[in-house]
Amino acid sequence: MSDRIILRAGEALVAGGAPNTAAEPEVIIGELDGPVGTALATLTGDQVVGHSRVFALLNTDIMVRPVTLCVSKVSVTESKYTSILMGTVQFAIANGVLDAVRAGYIPKHKANDLGIICSVWLSPGVIEAETVDHKSLFEIQRKGMCEAIRKAMTNEPSIDWLLENQDKITHKYYQMGLDGKI
Repeated sequence: MSDRIILRAGEALVAGGAPNTAAEPEVIIGELDGPVGTALATLTGDQVVGHSRVFALLNTDIMVRPVTLCVSKVSVTESKYTSILMGTVQFAIANGVLDAVRAGYIPKHKANDLGIICSVWLSPGVIEAETVDHKSLFEIQRKGMCEAIRKAMTNEPSIDWLLENQDKITHKYYQMGLDGKI
């Protein structure tokens, strides 16, 4: 049996902090010499206005391993949003990756062989917010990234759990639509 990680996908939602701090990262993880590596290289070289792709950094000139590409789910048009996304959130994503390696979700010996693509959520509400709780934002985004990686690497939720719980779960925004709230 090969220990290759061709492509794993995961997501997480972490909320409950200060306003505009919820995290909802979606990740793709895989070998750099496979489809994930090809996608990572393509996305890096094919920048799109409003959806810049940047590596997860601890600080300028300190990229994490596995190499992680952050892609915003929201169009980036405001300098305040850009600064928070490419500052606090980027730093949190980088720390979440290292937390996942430290926890063993990503094998340390594979850190130079894997790549991660992360679709990053930052609430557009931060643009109008008078103040942003950067500490809370950092902690929630960090936790969300580590959890998304954990779920990707452990194939959670399992198909058995999904089949068992399918009729017990209602999507939040579907329910809001049914209730006339959107």
